[in-house]
Amino acid sequence: MAAAKRFSITPKLWERVNHFSLYNQTGVSLRQMVEHGRRQSPMTILQAGQFLSEELPVRLAHRVKELDELPNGLNDMPSIVRVKEWYAQSFQELVDFPKPQLPDSITKQLANSISQNPMNLSSSTPNPSLSEEAESHEDGRHDVDAKASKERMRKRALALAEDSSNGNSGNGNGLRKRIPIENRYYADHANIKQVPPEVTDYNEQFTRCLEQIKKRHDAVVTTVAQGVLEYKRANQGKNIQADVQRFLDRFYMSRIGIRILIGQHIALARTPANDRAAAGRVGALSGAGADGEEPENYVGIICTNTNVGAMAREAIENARFVCEEHYGLFKGPPVQLICPKNLTFMYIPSHLNHMIFELLKNSLRAVVERYGVENEDHYPPIKVIVVEGQEDITIKISDEGGGIPRSEVPLVWTYMYTTAQSEDLDPDFQASDFKAPMAGFGYGLPLARLYARYFGGDLKLISMEGYGTDAYLHLNRLSTSAEPLP
Repeated sequence: MAAAKRFSITPKLWERVNHFSLYNQTGVSLRQMVEHGRRQSPMTILQAGQFLSEELPVRLAHRVKELDELPNGLNDMPSIVRVKEWYAQSFQELVDFPKPQLPDSITKQLANSISQNPMNLSSSTPNPSLSEEAESHEDGRHDVDAKASKERMRKRALALAEDSSNGNSGNGNGLRKRIPIENRYYADHANIKQVPPEVTDYNEQFTRCLEQIKKRHDAVVTTVAQGVLEYKRANQGKNIQADVQRFLDRFYMSRIGIRILIGQHIALARTPANDRAAAGRVGALSGAGADGEEPENYVGIICTNTNVGAMAREAIENARFVCEEHYGLFKGPPVQLICPKNLTFMYIPSHLNHMIFELLKNSLRAVVERYGVENEDHYPPIKVIVVEGQEDITIKISDEGGGIPRSEVPLVWTYMYTTAQSEDLDPDFQASDFKAPMAGFGYGLPLARLYARYFGGDLKLISMEGYGTDAYLHLNRLSTSAEPLP
């Protein structure tokens, strides 16, 4: 069987990539996505599609450029080149996607709606991770660019705050003033009584295009991980440099945002406006959903009443199952959950499940390996404590697995650092983010922290060597933080 033909980036396509990479990216908060999704109709899906048809090429172009300009030969690694080709192919499909051909009467009504009836989406607030991610000492990144990087982050946060205070939605990356996205794309279309077939046809074709792109990028995390392994082998196993660490943070943070935008649009487009039960089913297929969550609470892949206790119980059950299977245990270490009853907030359930699962998996492994598989009746319990604050919901996961030496704590946030035995990743592996074989490849904690920071939260570790480790997962319950656009 002949191998699939590789995508080729032509000089003309490179010109278009360079052009789009000059534009700023536009961020959207979790609350803004919900506010737009609740007003679901074929016309709002059309307008959201127009936003994505302009925004996604900009984001993809930034990543293609960065993949091509990686330092020290990392850009030449076969797996990195493959990912660059995937991003370039998706970019080309979006910029070449035909514009909707609408009747003149509908075009005029749309223009009038945007100018006269904007949605007035709620304002974004500065994302704390814009400053947190620049703290080089926390991550052990001591290089000459740290001070300049921190200053850039500070200016971006100040510009974002200024945009919000001036009545804008606070979107964008703070590099220049931006027109609020609701004034460009979103409006109340109640005056359009009859939706022409051109709108439904365009929505269907554009959604299919996004589904194809999403499937193509399923294996990006594992393929980039393979590229970093190739890079380490080519450099005789040396630790990867700080600039590569920063690239991986930016790249994966951008990927999270792209996947959220695409997943949210697909879920809304595939759900009839009056079918909340279908919304829950689509959300579940997108990786959302847990016991205790009602389908009507979903707006696309976002659950407006994510039950923290239910998500924690599901993650505990899954992590203990994986632990017992891996070590051949009849009963893994016990996990105690202390959580306020019926504590809910607006979040993407699959993200929350992933973060708690990763932290529990680390704690379970540490306990089993400290006390041995033969002592399964005497494992000390792992404690999961959930506390509700005014700004944050904080989840503390405490274990007695022996802790981490203080000198190694900064290293746990670096990619490819792991104490588990590693083996090669299958370059043809096609699993999604949450099913990717990351155990033993040093991606669990860095990626979990990116997911936390994406919507204004954070993840911190405090270790007591010789005793155990406390992990603090902070979740922003206000849901107004802007995307930390790289």
